[in-house]
Formats: sequence, C-alpha cells, structure tokens
Amino acid sequence: MRANEGEQRLIQVTTPDSAYIECSGLFKIYKAAELEVVALRGLELTVNPGEIIAIVGASGSGKSTLINILAGYDAPSAGTIRVGNYDLLQMTSREIVEYRRHEVGFIWQETSRNLFPYLNALENVELPMVISGAPGAERRKRALELLDVVGLADRADHKPAQLSGGEQQRVAIAVGLSNEPPLLLADEPTGELDDQTGKEVLELLNKVNQDLRSTIVIVTHDPAIATSVGRAVAIKDGKTSTETTREVSFERRLGGDASEMEEFVLIDTAGSVQIPREMLDKLNIGRRARVNIKDGRVTLESGD
Repeated sequence: MRANEGEQRLIQVTTPDSAYIECSGLFKIYKAAELEVVALRGLELTVNPGEIIAIVGASGSGKSTLINILAGYDAPSAGTIRVGNYDLLQMTSREIVEYRRHEVGFIWQETSRNLFPYLNALENVELPMVISGAPGAERRKRALELLDVVGLADRADHKPAQLSGGEQQRVAIAVGLSNEPPLLLADEPTGELDDQTGKEVLELLNKVNQDLRSTIVIVTHDPAIATSVGRAVAIKDGKTSTETTREVSFERRLGGDASEMEEFVLIDTAGSVQIPREMLDKLNIGRRARVNIKDGRVTLESGD
C-alpha cells in the first residue's frame, strides 16, 4: 500500500501456530455507575516462546489493561487469551493463584511496589519461593544465583533504602524470576529512572532473555523502547495497530538506529487493519474508500 512514492508500510498477518501468548478478539469493558469504558476493542497479539517484545502506546491506549490481564490481576470481558497452557478467560480462583505463582513474574514501574522495605535484597528474592514452599537451602542458593545474574551479589544484605533506583529495579527483576516463571512482565520498568540507568535496566532485561530464555513483555509509553528489542507492537484505541521489527544481534540490539527497523501494519483474523491517519489524509480519504487489487497490490482510494 502506497500513499505516495517513497512512503510505504508493510502489512503482516501474525499466526499463532507456535505462540506462547495468544490473544484474539480480546475485549475489556469497565463499568462505573451508568457509564461503560471499552479499554480493549478486539485486540489480537501473539508472542513466541523466549521472545522479548515491547508493547508501546500512549496513555489510555489499553496497554496497561493488557498487561494487567496477562498478569492475572484483571479478567477480560470477552475474546480469547491463552498463556502457555492457561486459558485466562476460563480460570478458576485456584488456577489464578497457581498462574500468578508459577507462570508469571511481574515488575512494577514504582520501585517501592516491587520490594518490601524491611527485607534485604536476598530476603526479597527468597520471599516468592517461601510462599511457594521451596526448601530453605534451595531458595537461598537460587536467590544468590539470581542476584549474581543481575549484578548485585555483593549487595545481598542491603535493604531497598540502601540501594539506588536502578539497583532496586535489578533486585525486582530477580524477584520476578525467583520462581522460574516462563513469562516476565515489566510495566514501565524505566519510568522512574534516568536515561543511563534506564538503558542499563533494558540491557539487563535483554541479557535475562538471552541467558534464561524467559519470554519478556515490556509495556511502555516511550517509542524509543522499540530500538531496544527485536519487536515492538503499538496499541492504539484498544487494538494492536502496527509492529516494528529489527533483525539485529544482541550485541547491536541496544541503541540501534531507525534505518535497521521495518514497520508493519497488522491485520487481525477478521481482516481489519488500522490505516494511519496521516496516510488517509494524504489520499483525502474520509469515511468511505474503494479497495481494489491491481498489479498484485491492494490499492485504496477515496469513495467520497
């Protein structure tokens, strides 16, 4: 599809054949008094095992709703959402507890929400394993290993108040990985950090993805995150709209330039696609359009 010469966006249809996360026709409706707010409007998303992706969107786009549903903190209103062997639309209360305990780790934006202030770093990392009933020697060994992975083995006996914001987020990553969950979710993990510290945290998440093969989903409002992961999916008005991919090695993943990226417009299973408003404006397309197949291409022209 071309709006004018030199400007092109590719169209990609994602397939769930090998997906670890699969969302299809996902809706979330919040009710307050007599009002209904539709946060997700038929959203579709697939994430492969061991993949690290960013979910990018402006405030109110639906990205926070999506990550809360993926974390098991909220329930969808309709559609299909599967993570591994869990059907998040049909889970019982007991299954939700098991899901949160064993399938998913979560990192909050606010560093203070990730850690207990009266526990040191080692004890914070051990806590999820205590709750799940892991033996003392086993959890101590794993906690020390995880602190070493995040580069804080020498800060194990420090409490959160004795750690910098970046160090607290590193400990939070270790906490999120303590029960060896296949999925790690990060909600604006760099939102309260300076640029350099934020870059270090993103670098660590990439390293965790490479070393432990954890599936990692990062939610952010910052489009620059798209240059730090292999795939970034943009949410607009409660639906996935575009996808940006970069085929680069881990060593070049951070700080890549825009020339290495390729942007796709996403098509859902119903055949719907969000055409960027600026393209429609250039073609003077309003509420109606004609769609034709010509020379092996789908063309769009104004029907007004």
